[in-house]
Amino acid sequence: MEAALKRELGTTVLRATGHSGGGCISQGQSYETDSGRVYVKSNAKPEARRMFEGEMASLEAILKTQTIKVPKPIKVIELPGVSTLFVMEHLEMRGLNRHSSKLGTQLADLHLHNQQLGEKLKKEESTVGMVNDWQTDWVTFFAKQRIQPQMDMIEKNSGDREARELWAQLQLKIPSLFCDVEIVPALLHGDLWGGNVAEDDSGPIIFDPASFYGHSEYELAIAGMFGGFTSSFYSAYHSKIPKAPGFEKRLKLYQLFHYMNHWNHFGTGYRGSSLNIMRNLVK
Repeated sequence: MEAALKRELGTTVLRATGHSGGGCISQGQSYETDSGRVYVKSNAKPEARRMFEGEMASLEAILKTQTIKVPKPIKVIELPGVSTLFVMEHLEMRGLNRHSSKLGTQLADLHLHNQQLGEKLKKEESTVGMVNDWQTDWVTFFAKQRIQPQMDMIEKNSGDREARELWAQLQLKIPSLFCDVEIVPALLHGDLWGGNVAEDDSGPIIFDPASFYGHSEYELAIAGMFGGFTSSFYSAYHSKIPKAPGFEKRLKLYQLFHYMNHWNHFGTGYRGSSLNIMRNLVK
């Protein structure tokens, strides 16, 4: 693997630094190279290349906004029959502590970036009479492409009757949770929980993104689970993006996706939370 890495990176030096990491999906290791330190994630699963290419595109998209710090992606390398590697900038990171408020501000800036781009384009286009409005149906997208696939997996794996009946009721209720809410698609990190944030001396860092364009409130769902963030984070965020009417119920709806996803991947320990949210939302 190291010989292939040297060749692909065009470096004569490749020395492991002892900084390693990883989670339940991929493993990671830092190396010294001719051009500085890099961090290399590795995964031997068949879908690893697609996953890493998605992560690379996510990091590139966030990087372009110049709103919040992420590791700079370098290269996805496939080693046939061995594993797939994702090489990125090595950052000296520590746990988020001093910069929680700054993270809230910069995350809001990330979410507002697309809206500001759209407003800028509208101003420029108005001079030549063009129309380029956003056309979206987030409610249908979320129900059909986020919750429904999770429900299909639950149905396939356990045939849970109560979940099926509650989901049938909830589908009819979802549009009412979005009355009078204007949704401008925002670039989302997509998996922003405490394990995917850190800081260095310059400020907060976010990593391991699974980005897509969606409702900014969606980002705060998993952020509020598994320990969540400090009140200073939320205060800073909502000072730039205030809570819209119905925010708390929509947050529960967005958390439902994550609980169902965990139910499908990690077992029935997440069934109770999933069903409780659905019961509360259909009242």
